[in-house]
Amino acid sequence: MLIPILIPAKMGRRPDMKRTWLAIALLISIGLAIAGMSWRSFQPSSVTPKARYELAADSSSAESFRVNRERLLADLQALSVERFELGDRRRARDYITSALANAGWTVQLQPFEAGVNILAERPGSDPAAEKILLAAHYDSVQRSPGADDNATGVATVLETARLLANSAAPRTLQLALFDLEEAGLLGSNAFAADPAQLETLGAAIVLDMMGYSCDMAGCQQYPAGLPIPPASDRGLFLAGLGDQGHLPLINALQQATRAPLPPVIGLPIPLVGALTPDLVRSDHAVFWDKGIGALLVTDTANFRNPNYHQPTDTFSTVNPDFFIGSAQIVVNTIHTLVNTQGNLAS
Repeated sequence: MLIPILIPAKMGRRPDMKRTWLAIALLISIGLAIAGMSWRSFQPSSVTPKARYELAADSSSAESFRVNRERLLADLQALSVERFELGDRRRARDYITSALANAGWTVQLQPFEAGVNILAERPGSDPAAEKILLAAHYDSVQRSPGADDNATGVATVLETARLLANSAAPRTLQLALFDLEEAGLLGSNAFAADPAQLETLGAAIVLDMMGYSCDMAGCQQYPAGLPIPPASDRGLFLAGLGDQGHLPLINALQQATRAPLPPVIGLPIPLVGALTPDLVRSDHAVFWDKGIGALLVTDTANFRNPNYHQPTDTFSTVNPDFFIGSAQIVVNTIHTLVNTQGNLAS
């Protein structure tokens, strides 16, 4: 489902995440109401929790592109430790670079003031094709293990790297693990400040919190004062926030899921003038600002997850089945995009 919107407002510093998802939840509710669609049509079929989201790769993908549940959860558990102080982030960086090297990727570090980004690249067969970037931030806030925020995103990047390391595709796939997102998008801004990194970049897929779902009445929150009743009070979907100028990115994400994978809600934003700060909270905004198509993939953060930026954001509070399904959707999406011919702009 696509919900086009226009938000003319001033870009600014990152506000509280709650404000972001107040806006997004409102958009989802209004869009569903306008479309006259029941939220139940988006819910997975009634199966056992273990089987609900555990599905093979997209039908266009080979068996080798199925995510490995044990490997993903092992990465998630290993990374679900505080990654705020310099030493903590260095240990996380060592784990990430080792995992990428073991998967056959050549890793480069991009130091910047106070932080270090991790970069890797698998060249495509078509040197004229714009490359695809898959990114996630690896730092956490202080006193939080950051399991959902954002060990889930990092673990998904690592699994995608393993599965697509040797796949032949026209487009180059670049990986970026950004440092100091929580300090104000410092890592992604440092990345985008290098013209060489953006010269042939066609699109960025940014992962930020992908592992929390809830299936109880009232667990998905909405702002007070909606002009219509909320479309759902259950948090069972994966959201994709993209720019309307690059609809193929949102389309690829939505087409990468089928029951019993989590449903995907796509929100295309027309980048006409400056945007409200509510929609530029994560690393995707840096690419929007540079005129590059970008898609944020997320579970809606603290609008659903009560552990957001808390000591309770631990491995045990992530829904493993939802996370596995979300990771598979990302792998399917990236596999589609790197094999897509032509322009990624709509």
